Amino acid sequence: MNQGQTIFSQLMEFVPRYEFRLSVNRYRGDYKVQSFSCWDQFLTMAFAQLTYRESLRDIETCLRSKATKLYHMGIRGRVSRNTLAHANQVRDWRIYADFAQVLIAKARDLYSNEPFGFELAEALYALDSTTIDLCLSVFPWAQFRRNKSAIKLHTLLDLRGNVPTVVIVTGGKVHDALILDQLMFEAGAIYLLDRGYLHFQRLYRIHQSGAFFITRSRRRLDCQRQSSRAVDKMTGLRCDQMITLNNPVPKRRYPDQFRRIRFVDPETKTALVFLTNNTLLPALTIANLYRRRWQVELFFRWIKENLRIKSFYGTSENAVKIQIWTAISVYVLVAIVRKSLKLNRSPFSILQILSVSLLEKVQLPQALADTPMHDSEPTLDNQLILFN
Repeated sequence: MNQGQTIFSQLMEFVPRYEFRLSVNRYRGDYKVQSFSCWDQFLTMAFAQLTYRESLRDIETCLRSKATKLYHMGIRGRVSRNTLAHANQVRDWRIYADFAQVLIAKARDLYSNEPFGFELAEALYALDSTTIDLCLSVFPWAQFRRNKSAIKLHTLLDLRGNVPTVVIVTGGKVHDALILDQLMFEAGAIYLLDRGYLHFQRLYRIHQSGAFFITRSRRRLDCQRQSSRAVDKMTGLRCDQMITLNNPVPKRRYPDQFRRIRFVDPETKTALVFLTNNTLLPALTIANLYRRRWQVELFFRWIKENLRIKSFYGTSENAVKIQIWTAISVYVLVAIVRKSLKLNRSPFSILQILSVSLLEKVQLPQALADTPMHDSEPTLDNQLILFN
């Protein structure tokens, strides 16, 4: 007789079912659906992410081999390759995008007091994008260049806990700076931006919203110095200036003064020039904060290596977006479990353990514990004693 729940079922208990139903009802995801519901679809796609399934046939074969355990995993519908492909084709991807935002909000609450190396009261975000290459003949709707397709994953990462707060999926042709038009900026927060986001009209919008930006300057910036502050050149700083733009076109887009900081990395000897509208933080802090922008690059590398977002189970735009949002949900769910259970393991270690133990009936904290597991009952030794 089976006792207890599988690890997969325990993991899904951290998923708020009520909010998921609200997302489904918002887009009528289960309208006229009889056997394979949106919840079944989400569980199947999450299982595929956690166990690194390669294809729809791989998912079908794996789950059908464990048919007696599907009910205990929460999957009520019959899993088949055609059923899952049809669901990914026709069900609105916004169901899973909206639900991912629910998980993101939950994770941000858990990590709101997480330290990140700086004594800052303000929120700190890093914005960047990564490109996922696709085959033009298979994904013609995402044409990027003449002979290839691609999609972009634009991500705003909260550096307290490295939780993605905003994720926007676009075609590969969309310029990074255009994403700034779709963001709502938090007053007092600091946004770390790559040089690709250097668009003065959009940066001025950040300034007017009461938020702060830190970005890289172009090599040749036509500007005029208004004032200077003394810097300690032993730290790598070279100048700390307040400037205005000279060229009438960009000056009309950003009419106020802003700050220009030149810094030479003591290790690599690379000269970097930063632009920011924050006039309160020390210049060296501005330079060190920009180093934290690298966390979003590490996030992209991590999800590409550990989640299924480089090869897709479907070829339509809807199927691709469902898979991406499911992958993000799994990443955030692992972060929620890690914080809720107060685990010291890295997300990578947690995913590796889950990938080989999802169908075992072990307590989740015990399976993910740092210490090795021991049998709860001592083993009986029937070996006769040879020597007294």
